Amino acid sequence: MELRTLYYFLTIAREENITRAAEVLHITQPTLSRQMMQLEEEIGKPLMIRGKRKVKLTNAGMLLYRRADEILNLVDKTEKELFNEDENMNGKLFIGAAECSATYIFLPCIIQSFSQKYPQVTYDFYTGNADLIKERIDQGIIDIGILLEPVDIEKYDFIRLPQKERWGIIVHKNNLLSQKKYIVSQDLMNIPLLNTNRSIVQNEIASWFQEDYEKLHFLATYNLLSNAISLVKQDLGSVISIEGAFYHYSQDEVTFVPFYPTLKTGCVLVWKKHQVLSPIVEQFLKQVYNALED
Repeated sequence: MELRTLYYFLTIAREENITRAAEVLHITQPTLSRQMMQLEEEIGKPLMIRGKRKVKLTNAGMLLYRRADEILNLVDKTEKELFNEDENMNGKLFIGAAECSATYIFLPCIIQSFSQKYPQVTYDFYTGNADLIKERIDQGIIDIGILLEPVDIEKYDFIRLPQKERWGIIVHKNNLLSQKKYIVSQDLMNIPLLNTNRSIVQNEIASWFQEDYEKLHFLATYNLLSNAISLVKQDLGSVISIEGAFYHYSQDEVTFVPFYPTLKTGCVLVWKKHQVLSPIVEQFLKQVYNALED
């Protein structure tokens, strides 16, 4: 399976049409079709259903699409790191970041000072929860990640960041709970709630609620607050969330009310253990250490 063939396949999947993909790739349509038939013969499964106007991926095609995209991104990242080994401050830094104040306040400050020193460095950002970011770090797609605790970081080197996040609920401003200064567990009985889908965080929240946790009504779970905030704006439920994630969104219709007793969690910046760091990553981590010392 050649990288060029994978690139051809990705282009067809994105264009959803072999003729258009051939135009984008600057090759003939018969040549591209022949390449895809050879790829399907090599894999032993059909990858796409060819309609008159549109190509649709099979289940095997969708799996290959995800893996091929990861493979080609990793190849591109590796080539850039090798090419810039001598000119080591000219490349791209891949950052995964949780929705938290460390991402929205601390990280921009670091990037601002780092970019002043190394203006030719560019950045690629991925937003996700800790599980998704760790998966991409393990695959080599992301260099460093900002994760919200609690999180298993046994496989990673890390820097504990100073930001602490308060937990509470995000609620519509028309909801009576929005008038409270803080929320106790009894306030949330018999109202629809949205909770994070990370089990390790759910356990932390359950410990705060204690015996009241089993009495809560969970309408849905979410991996990013952007998935849940629209339901709050329609007053369909209230989201259990950290305060730092909330302030990234418009507050015209919703507000944050903290838990009492206070429940706080920290953030960590992580990278994969036992690997040779690129010069850009090394210098960026030095920038973080210097900022924390100051």
